[in-house]
Amino acid sequence: MANLGATFDATTIDPAKPYEVLPPGKYVVQIVSSEMRPTKDGAGQYLWIEIDVIEGEHAGRKLFDRLNLVNANPQTVEIAQRTLSAICHATGRMQVRDSEELHLVPLIADVTVQPPKNGYGESNKVRYLPLDRAAAPARATASRATPPQTAAPMRPAEGGFTSVPWKQAR
Repeated sequence: MANLGATFDATTIDPAKPYEVLPPGKYVVQIVSSEMRPTKDGAGQYLWIEIDVIEGEHAGRKLFDRLNLVNANPQTVEIAQRTLSAICHATGRMQVRDSEELHLVPLIADVTVQPPKNGYGESNKVRYLPLDRAAAPARATASRATPPQTAAPMRPAEGGFTSVPWKQAR
């Protein structure tokens, strides 16, 4: 048993809501955090990306992506590298040494919904496109979101990646 110290009154705080996928569509977003993380088996690494929707009715919602940049399967690495390349092209940052260089640059996330698999519910899949203001998705006229103030992104070591994972020998 754990003593909470004082009486907790759940009527004063909204309960946590279950995760809901974003509806399919194109959203103006920005990457707000990223870090290299080990894969579940410990044999590889993926670039974990946190993305904020910054405009429209879903402003404030989050998306997440994982790019398996260090993996024994060359096809997996190629898919991750192509996705990272799409992010670089969408942000206009063609040569990056640190994922933080991709943060806080508006781009378009073309979001689809993937059906449940492996015991998990529906999930969002994201394609990254450059932001073309002339062709940007319709936005709420009265609410343009201000980019959130976020803590500095977490990285594996001071100064960025411990190595450049997308250039490692396979």
